[in-house]
Amino acid sequence: MIEQSKKVEKLTGIKGMNDILPQDAALWEFFESTAKAVLSAYGYRNIRTPIVEQTQLFTRGIGEVTDIVEKEMYSFVDALNGECLTLRPENTAAVVRATIEHSLLYDGPKRLWYNGPMFRHERPQRGRYRQFHQLGVEALGFAGPDADAEIILLSQRLWDELGLTGIRLELNSLGQPAERAEHRQALIAYLEQHRELLDDEAKRRLYANPLRVLDTKQPALQELVQQAPKLMDFLGGASLAHFDALSQLLKANNIPFTLNPRLVRGLDYYNLTVFEWVTDRLGAQGTVAGGGRYDLLFEQLGGKPVPACGWAVGIERVLELLKEDQLTPQPQGCDIYLVHQGDAARTQAFIIAERLRDASFEVILHCSANGAPANFKTQMKRADASGAQYAIIIGEDEVAQGSVTVKALRKIHEAGSDATQHSISNERLLDYLIDAMVAA
Repeated sequence: MIEQSKKVEKLTGIKGMNDILPQDAALWEFFESTAKAVLSAYGYRNIRTPIVEQTQLFTRGIGEVTDIVEKEMYSFVDALNGECLTLRPENTAAVVRATIEHSLLYDGPKRLWYNGPMFRHERPQRGRYRQFHQLGVEALGFAGPDADAEIILLSQRLWDELGLTGIRLELNSLGQPAERAEHRQALIAYLEQHRELLDDEAKRRLYANPLRVLDTKQPALQELVQQAPKLMDFLGGASLAHFDALSQLLKANNIPFTLNPRLVRGLDYYNLTVFEWVTDRLGAQGTVAGGGRYDLLFEQLGGKPVPACGWAVGIERVLELLKEDQLTPQPQGCDIYLVHQGDAARTQAFIIAERLRDASFEVILHCSANGAPANFKTQMKRADASGAQYAIIIGEDEVAQGSVTVKALRKIHEAGSDATQHSISNERLLDYLIDAMVAA
């Protein structure tokens, strides 16, 4: 008796780690090509770092008392050598590590950009995923407010080129460590006076990282936070001058912004400028991009002091806005779909397809779906559905005559002719198609 085979369990993807399907590819490609053009206009060059880094890179760089390090990192011990490793939750620390390791600044400052997946163990929701993608820029070796202004102007140009509106800029200054230390003491004293109003999370952070209490989303704490000592009031002359110069540059370039004294960002490496681009159209996940200045990070990671600033864009969130605004590009069809019937026609179709690709035409050659040859009617339906401009048809007659039949599938009007189908010799085919495409 033949034993019945057991049904194999269907495997699915990990929740919050999404497949990017072919029908969505056009939108991703639109964003990426637009971003690359903008980055190139500002002189930024691409850098690519590994997805896995040593865990201490992030604990030391981001800060141990942060949500990312405490709750969200995917960390594990390498079974081969016992190293503690982490899937990158952000990429600035990795770019700085690579810059130090490879001495990238030996010949002067650098403008760098990256694009790729990041990983955080979060509760998946709209615009917030466990694997998400960021586009980021890092301006390394620039100390002045002009670099801060440039990266903000770059991001505004990106929104403009994408056609997005309704994204507003919020700005703050965190000053320098000594100024933050003075503000920290005043903030702790203030929060201690109202300890009974704090939730458990705020109490836990009261002494470890009180600045993060200001970033709470708890409605019950909003009035308390509004009345808290403001870091801006503790800034010295140099920090205020940096912020004022940045503000003037933004105003001169017609970039509106709002001063948000509660804006602290979720990473400990920031100093002076911090900013976020926010929207009201994505629910709780209103931050589309964020960044600032991190002049101390190089030393924290074992390098020499280097001034730096940068930002990162949440790509999935930008794509959500593009969809809402119906700015999604339509997938483009190929130039030519090659239809054939019979062994000799198939061989000829392969030869012609390669000749056309050599001439930079985009060509789809029909292949059988089930091993059996499809009839011309079925193939022509596939040709039309492909979005191709032309179908090239090769059958027994065409093989015998050394020709092909060219059929226009779209509304393409040839000069001096209303016909949509022509018999063209193999020798004339390339010239015919080039002339037809130019005329269209």
